[in-house]
Amino acid sequence: MMTQQKAIAANKLLFDFLFILFKICKMDIFLILLALFFVVLGVIGSLLPILPGPITSWFGFLLLYFSEKIDFSLSLLIITFAIALIIWILDFFIPAIGTKKFGGSKYGVIGTTVGLIIGVISPIPFGILIGPFLGALVGEMINNSKGGKALKAAFGSFLGFLASSFLKLIVSLIYLGIFIKKALTYILV
Repeated sequence: MMTQQKAIAANKLLFDFLFILFKICKMDIFLILLALFFVVLGVIGSLLPILPGPITSWFGFLLLYFSEKIDFSLSLLIITFAIALIIWILDFFIPAIGTKKFGGSKYGVIGTTVGLIIGVISPIPFGILIGPFLGALVGEMINNSKGGKALKAAFGSFLGFLASSFLKLIVSLIYLGIFIKKALTYILV
């Protein structure tokens, strides 16, 4: 009778251990999938003014850091955050620098952002490219700039937007690559 109770207790202990292990693995899988969502959303956000791309991707890294199965060091987390923060700050200045370099005003910068939003939601092809340019042009026309000056400033604002978006996209894609590398080590091990 005593050995039967020991066997039941051992089985219960084994079952509890397996249940806890399964629960931990489910949590890690949840964290990895949620991290993937944030990293991909960051790549998409690199092209849209609504989301800060690299910072959104970094939140995916933060989730990976809390996963027990994926080795994600604190130093990598801090370095990637610093890079994301620098890119986020530069994102405010690059379009303005492009606009100012080509003789534009703040209306051109505002027009670029409004044009981008309209370009994204409009059903026209290449709206994400046409929208910022036309928005900057309209913004400069509202500012009473002459046709040639407005066109030049719109072009500068558009180039600033493209440079900023390209920089955010590159960083977000690098973050996606880091995520894939870390996730593959989890899957393959």
